[in-house]
Amino acid sequence: MEEVIRKRYSVGYALLQKKQQSFIQLSLLNLAKRRGIDLIKIDTDKPLVEQGPFDCVIHKLNGDDWRKQLDEYSIRNPNALVIDSPDAIQRLCNRISMLESVSEIEVNPSHTASFGIPKQTAIYEIEKLNESTVRNEGLKFPVIAKPLVVDGSVDSHKMRLVFDNEGLNKLKAPTVLQEFVNHGGVIFKVYVVGEYVKCVKRKSLEDITDEKLKSLRGSLSFCQVSNIKCNVNNDQMYYKVLEDVEMPPMRLITDIAKGLRNAMKLNLFNFDVIRDTKVGNRYLVVDINYFPGFAKLPGYESVLTDFFWDVLNNKEKTKCFCYQKDSANFVDKVVNDGSAGLMV
Repeated sequence: MEEVIRKRYSVGYALLQKKQQSFIQLSLLNLAKRRGIDLIKIDTDKPLVEQGPFDCVIHKLNGDDWRKQLDEYSIRNPNALVIDSPDAIQRLCNRISMLESVSEIEVNPSHTASFGIPKQTAIYEIEKLNESTVRNEGLKFPVIAKPLVVDGSVDSHKMRLVFDNEGLNKLKAPTVLQEFVNHGGVIFKVYVVGEYVKCVKRKSLEDITDEKLKSLRGSLSFCQVSNIKCNVNNDQMYYKVLEDVEMPPMRLITDIAKGLRNAMKLNLFNFDVIRDTKVGNRYLVVDINYFPGFAKLPGYESVLTDFFWDVLNNKEKTKCFCYQKDSANFVDKVVNDGSAGLMV
């Protein structure tokens, strides 16, 4: 029996074209529509205040002009939910500040596993990209080099595995040098949509032994590293191994997800976790992304539709961090009464 819809809600979305193509699928539009939620494209060529009105706005755009438009829209439409705060999102645009939020998390001390972040440092001057700096910062080769700024461009996602001083000489500043930790060639991607948490396994960089490191020179892009072994049989064998890899303790993962959500005041993000193979029960958060490729998540249509429904229709049971033009820049719209737990 089809659900009776008493009220229709409008959710405006402002996304770059590439994100629209992946996220706004017909399957999502249709499912949301059946739940009484209309997903409406925001025309970025027109002022936001002239569009809608929307019950909720989701977005992933940068720039001062867009920030001003959200400010004005929030002032004129105080009951509209704007997800998420531009200030909170901005924190994830810097690879140093994004991981600082991990230190703000407090989890249950009863966990047998521990978590943290890899050692890392930001280099702002090209002449400091040398082996001496690596040693002084408590790092050693190999290191991962990442652009400091994450702005959604292709260049901001270009990363390299650096093996020696020669590899450092080819980098540009500013850049982040991050400790490379052997993690069994597997990365755990954790998707967070409000109170929903899902952890999946993905192929990652293979471990590098001290013996193998002796023969490696310069640097390699991540895609080059992944193509070192391009034999089809090896690849098929690897994915079979991936299936057998043990997942992290879900109590720990959900605690980290909840802690990050509270620390960053964000609803839509994912974070990457690796397991330190030397320690075994230690997990490291290596990256956090705002509004990631949710369409890669199996059943993402239901996950996002449920999220929209909950924040719009069941506010008494749902905690949602939403942006408002006020001194705090965001508002915890609903106080969590404990009745809505994390779902895995």
